[in-house]
Amino acid sequence: MMYTFDMHRTQVLLEERQFAALKARARREAKGLSELIRLAVDRLLGGGTETSGKKSGLRSICGIGRAVSGPSGADHDEAIYGEPL
Repeated sequence: MMYTFDMHRTQVLLEERQFAALKARARREAKGLSELIRLAVDRLLGGGTETSGKKSGLRSICGIGRAVSGPSGADHDEAIYGEPL
């Protein structure tokens, strides 16, 4: 992710379970908490650089498994969330 100087600092209060899950995911993905929160906000708002130029969400799995080669139904998590789960 490219950082710019037009960012705004904010404070967010998370429940303990949310914070623990976010921290564990950040560790697994070698990302910062702020970066994961920005990605989540982009997904919520339906934009951001992560999905630009690609089909996102359920539209990305339309017809999955129909082709002889390419992704299969087993790949749906990666198609929806951008990562295998």
